[in-house]
Amino acid sequence: MSANRQAMPASQEQPPKPEASSSASIAASALLAKLKEMAPALAARSAEIEELRRVPADIIEQLKAAGVYRMSTPRIYGGLEFDYPTILQVLRELAAIDGSIGWVSMLGVGHAPHLALLPRRSLDTCYANSPDMILAGSAAPAGQGEMVAGGYRVSGRWPFASGCQNATWLFAGFIATQKGKPVLTPSGKPVVRHAVLPAAAWTIEDTWYVAGLKGTGSNHIRLNDVFVPEFSTFAYGDTSAVEGPLYSSPLHMIPLLHGSQALGIAEAAVRDLVALAQTGKKQLLANESMRDSVLFQMELGRLEADLVGARAAFEAQANVLWREALAGRVVLRNADMLAACFSTSTWVTEICLRVVDKCYLLGGGTALYESSPLQRRLRDMYAATQHAAVQPGSYQRCGAMRLGHVVHHPVLD
Repeated sequence: MSANRQAMPASQEQPPKPEASSSASIAASALLAKLKEMAPALAARSAEIEELRRVPADIIEQLKAAGVYRMSTPRIYGGLEFDYPTILQVLRELAAIDGSIGWVSMLGVGHAPHLALLPRRSLDTCYANSPDMILAGSAAPAGQGEMVAGGYRVSGRWPFASGCQNATWLFAGFIATQKGKPVLTPSGKPVVRHAVLPAAAWTIEDTWYVAGLKGTGSNHIRLNDVFVPEFSTFAYGDTSAVEGPLYSSPLHMIPLLHGSQALGIAEAAVRDLVALAQTGKKQLLANESMRDSVLFQMELGRLEADLVGARAAFEAQANVLWREALAGRVVLRNADMLAACFSTSTWVTEICLRVVDKCYLLGGGTALYESSPLQRRLRDMYAATQHAAVQPGSYQRCGAMRLGHVVHHPVLD
């Protein structure tokens, strides 16, 4: 097995050129305007998306044409290479349109920077046909890769491969083995790498029958003793093949991606509730309409305050991360920044869950029906909270560091 490529020194990271940043700002404004135009038609297909249990291919093509899947693509391959805050803003808007559309877009855009950890020759191949390449898969090391000449023979079965039916390439984590036994790092932990192969090389199992985020197509994917060349694998300690702050350490962006989804769903739920109240709806046995109820007004004001706080904390963390990335300080072993991103997104998600839950309750019996977007927002929000990126363990790591303990994040161990 070849030695793992090492993380790029911070001194090599260069901030974007001013003219590139200006161009990206114009492109971002155009993309947001296009999504606003597309929103009504996309939202109208939410029931169809849930019934299909995937986002239809024609919607994916619309998102590609708008530029969604180019947001994190390197400029050298025709991409937009937006900054973190802009990417997160766009993804938040998509999540507000439809939870499943937002989720598969979030992962497609969020996974792309991981490809920069491949050798340049492999990265060139991934983007050979289009800057709108979509990568889906699972980072969990649920497979094994037996070392052979030139690479690995990989077998495994991985869950939660959101958007896999529409992906161009798929990836999955595996533990490297030699003669059936795990290869260990100098610290005694198993060597984990990730295989990247064209989508056609994988078997997709139809397993996505769930309560929330139904339209994400988050099926299991499988490889059975497939040869994967060394140059088609990466580890999170490898050197980035692309310079720039967006590619310095893609792990740091993972929790913020999930925070953006929670915010988008919660903001949409509040809008849905307001729209319901504006119809003049009156709850059973109530003396006045929802709109004129002082109690409803108070609860709505509380929800707005919760969203303002969650949004402010989230945007502040995204801005801090981007400033640190521009300064070359966001590298793999920046564990304190990584923990901060995870804990902030976990807190934001908890607040958003509370907001969506309350919107559903305030919606009354109307919210029970499948015709109500509130019940779908509720199911999607609860499904989103199950992701490892927004689990409460993040708080413990931040607390331990505050007390002076040396903490290693699980994704770095």
